[in-house]
Amino acid sequence: MLVDGFAAEAFGTNCYVVATGPGEQCVVVDPGIGVVDQLEELLAKHRLQPAAVLLTHGHLDHTFSVTPVAGARGIPAYVHSADRELLTDPSKALSMDYRAMFGGRLEYAEPDDVVEMIDGAVLDLVGLEIAVDHAPGHTGGSVLFRLPGSAAEEICFSGDVLFAGSIGRTDLPGGSMDAMRTSLRERILPLADETIVLPGHGPATTIGRERATNPYLREFGQQAPARGL
Repeated sequence: MLVDGFAAEAFGTNCYVVATGPGEQCVVVDPGIGVVDQLEELLAKHRLQPAAVLLTHGHLDHTFSVTPVAGARGIPAYVHSADRELLTDPSKALSMDYRAMFGGRLEYAEPDDVVEMIDGAVLDLVGLEIAVDHAPGHTGGSVLFRLPGSAAEEICFSGDVLFAGSIGRTDLPGGSMDAMRTSLRERILPLADETIVLPGHGPATTIGRERATNPYLREFGQQAPARGL
């Protein structure tokens, strides 16, 4: 399996590509703000052809480039149904400060082909089987994408649910600390220690490392710090 990615200059959002190998079709995960040129370079490096865009949630820093990436190729974009409205009106999930920053200056339109995901779905794409776990808390439609790794280690694209040493913020519209606690308990903690976590911001980690060191997996009562939008 080929997994590669880079951090967008805006908000440090991680954008990933996943394929069975070089020269194949791929999926693009979370194309954020100003990533088109970097993404094109990464695709050329591995000779990849995108076949779908997967969105871990609907926040602007993860979805900003979804329409140019998907629309330019006529490929579908996958988003959980609870976050679909954010593709056309991302201000619904922004704080007042970010609404002032972005509001009124940019127009948004969802791609022509949008597929709404549901909990428990298994996406059969580009030779990969990708499991979808609904994990609300950061947003109402946040999901985890899980797929087997090359050495029997599962890979989990955690979006803004889980970071190395932290979790996603829950104070924005659509966020819920109670829902985040449930997602951490029922979606994150049951995963095997060997699971590789590729988060929406920051470095990769493992479930075992987070189980042992992440304070938010032990003390859910704390308020998550601001990270991402």
